[in-house]
Amino acid sequence: MVEVLNNIQEWIKEFLSFGIWSTDFFRLSVKGLLQVLLLFASARYGFWLLKKIFLRSKAGEQYDEGRRYTILQISKYIIYTVVIVIALETIGVKVTALLAASTALFVGLGLGLQDAFKDLSAGVIILMERTLSVGDIIQLENQIGKVEAVGLRTTTVRTRDDILIIVPNSKLTNETVINLTHSEETTRFAVNVSVAFGSDTAQVSDILYKIALEHPKADDKEKPLVLLKDFGDSALVFELNFYTRDLFFVEKIKSDLRFEIDQQFRANKIIIPFPQRTVWRGPDRITQFGDGIVGAGEIHPNTDEENGAV
Repeated sequence: MVEVLNNIQEWIKEFLSFGIWSTDFFRLSVKGLLQVLLLFASARYGFWLLKKIFLRSKAGEQYDEGRRYTILQISKYIIYTVVIVIALETIGVKVTALLAASTALFVGLGLGLQDAFKDLSAGVIILMERTLSVGDIIQLENQIGKVEAVGLRTTTVRTRDDILIIVPNSKLTNETVINLTHSEETTRFAVNVSVAFGSDTAQVSDILYKIALEHPKADDKEKPLVLLKDFGDSALVFELNFYTRDLFFVEKIKSDLRFEIDQQFRANKIIIPFPQRTVWRGPDRITQFGDGIVGAGEIHPNTDEENGAV
């Protein structure tokens, strides 16, 4: 019986020491392969356990979704980096010697993959500084989208058309990106509208204010603001400012406000004028009222065409 056990033990030792792949730099055996697989399995289970404990702890509850995601992503990269180094040491690869011997190779790789390394460094900056987090609404090149995931090299953004865009991280750090949700939960937007000269500005202001105030997506805590923005060439320019939390579909809110403004202006006979130029001849008089434009001209008998201005 003892001899059988010894034979089994010897067979197991021979099996574990069986070489799968050997070179001058390392030797991969069955034992080394099992150790590497065990290391990665342990790392995966350890990260899952760490994530579960962190999300259920008080420390995890005090952070928002974006900060929790950032902490977990950085922890994940650190854990797997350490595991890869240990795995290389396990199969006999001297990491320090490998780095020293591969300096020239890394220089060549750095020149060939400089864009990739630029994206990687930008990803670390984004994750550390949290300039962008999962769930943020951003505007990039007149395109508004929601951040779905932030990786080391790329960031995934979902547009309003439900299209996923993969954006290199270097683009997010080197170009101007508007983060609509970075500082406040609510954001102010504006809708411009023009009315004819002679309109009752107080009535126009009251109508615009009430329209924004009664919209279901407008923020109740922040009151709308109506400004007489400018005296335009052909109209009085008003700006309706409103606050909302629904940043992703704010264009739908603006459209609703414009529809309601048009309806209310029609009901109250407030004209939204088109760009126009008035041609005067002699003593012609033009009068503009809230319900339209009326012209009355008087030309004296002794007035000829040379006195007119065209």
